[in-house]
Amino acid sequence: MSLLQPSPGILLAYVVFLLIVAYYLGSRRLAASTPRRNQGLVGFLKVLLLVCLGCLALAALVVSAANPANHRVSSPLSITYAPSPEPANDNTATLRQLEAEFMKAAAEHGSQGYMSYYADDAVEVPNGAPILQGKENIAKTMGFLDNQDNHLTWAPVGADISASGDLGYTYGNYEFRSKDKDGKPIVEHGKYTSIWKKQKDGKWKVVLDMGNATKESGM
Repeated sequence: MSLLQPSPGILLAYVVFLLIVAYYLGSRRLAASTPRRNQGLVGFLKVLLLVCLGCLALAALVVSAANPANHRVSSPLSITYAPSPEPANDNTATLRQLEAEFMKAAAEHGSQGYMSYYADDAVEVPNGAPILQGKENIAKTMGFLDNQDNHLTWAPVGADISASGDLGYTYGNYEFRSKDKDGKPIVEHGKYTSIWKKQKDGKWKVVLDMGNATKESGM
């Protein structure tokens, strides 16, 4: 069991207090006994007290400077490099799920639901027609999805995603059912490829889509 050790500052305060008390008592005693004779001695005691106080103040500064706790040691400059953010855990299953949601939106909301999965700068490469650039231009050709007699369905066969996690593609087969002017059903089949890109808000959008017709169904 160790005893509590007083700090050097407290000890110096005690010494200063004792010196002041000693000076006060000594000067009063000398002044009361022989005032004139001891005036010089009283002055000497004052000078001695000031010298002692000065020495104590100097000693206090030395003790304070020698105490490591009174120094703030700055640590060496260190530079840390924040690692690049890890790509989101998107994979081919993410793209396949997007394809299912994509088709559902088209079935429930027509052309608006279909185009909601396209990026603003998307490109469409239709079968036997000129390239369409931009979401607005592509949307002008998708009005047939608003006809209740028309049904577009598709199923991805394959998908892949880049190592960076922000670019991917899907490909598969599609089927389009409609009716001719006489009301007879028409069924068309084809293949498609869609390129997906993750946008700044974290959502995946189609940036390029293309397809071509086939005689037989691949679904």
